[in-house]
Amino acid sequence: MSFLWPSLLWLLLLLPLLVALYAWLLTRRKKTPLRYSSLSLIKQAAANGPGWRRHVPPLLMLIAIATMLVATARPLAVIKLPSQQETIILAMDVSGSMRAADVQPNRLVAAQEAAKAFVAELPRSVRVGIVSFAGTAAVVQPPTHNRADVVEAIDRFQLQRGTAIGSGIVLSLATLFPDAGIDLSQVTGARSMPAATPPDNAPLGHARDGSTDKPAPEFTPVSPGSYGSGAIILLTDGQRTTGPDPLESARMAADRGVKVYSVGIGTRDGESISFEGWTMRVKLDEDTLKSISTMTMGEYFYAGTAADLKKVYQSLSTRLVVERKETEVSGLFAGAAALLVLLSAGLSVAWFGRVA
Repeated sequence: MSFLWPSLLWLLLLLPLLVALYAWLLTRRKKTPLRYSSLSLIKQAAANGPGWRRHVPPLLMLIAIATMLVATARPLAVIKLPSQQETIILAMDVSGSMRAADVQPNRLVAAQEAAKAFVAELPRSVRVGIVSFAGTAAVVQPPTHNRADVVEAIDRFQLQRGTAIGSGIVLSLATLFPDAGIDLSQVTGARSMPAATPPDNAPLGHARDGSTDKPAPEFTPVSPGSYGSGAIILLTDGQRTTGPDPLESARMAADRGVKVYSVGIGTRDGESISFEGWTMRVKLDEDTLKSISTMTMGEYFYAGTAADLKKVYQSLSTRLVVERKETEVSGLFAGAAALLVLLSAGLSVAWFGRVA
């Protein structure tokens, strides 16, 4: 636990003074002369005295004061909170190497099944988009709440040549920020995401062809990982063979605060496959995938089997729905102090008929 105002913790040094004052008051009370008409009355009073109970309310009050003093220092704690994620983009490799059978029944089928299970576990409030990439990248399903559309898009994957990991990241960013004017000339041949056609009653400033007379907003980099409304899950089984540099694409994501969670599927030693008359050995580039996730404040996961891949997606589902954040918990301490004060007063009234 840390504190925003740790210097106020020095106030806790007042507690020993309060204990000393309480002890002095008890000693002073014992020295006060009392007169009794009978010795039997003294014995009866001693037998029916409060005993240890007299110290409980003051002790609770002392703990309450200590808790309140800690609250004034504004404590911070890492706690689990509901995530603010609204859009998840699944960027999935559909290169020819995904037909390798080192992950049963093959890498593509295992990835499809795990992705569909992952989508089913997400809250209905989260939109899911699908980007596939091989030699180029394509949006096979724009972000939507409709899970059936997402599942159909995953089932439509078709294997192609090439592995453009950077293209998958860039197009995923353009899908998250369709109005940001991200250059897609190296990814799809177009320079930007096509604007959606507005309804007939579109407000002024929008044309029927989807264009707008407003220029693209000026881009200002933000802190990596600070964008809380969306994330990218990148799944690939090989090394980049074409397209933009994946690390440059990751830098674009980092500058926009978007986390990229990378998933490497396949054996680390690689697999030899035949595709359209070509025989090649495909191997994971884990160093690049780890760098992508580190740069964007995401995380890298290795999936060497279909079971591993399902566990990865289950872990990601939990992370994206519930996240751990450092949060100020002063209110919790203040509430606890108030309850202790009420308990102290209640016991004092119940036992002694007064608040003292």
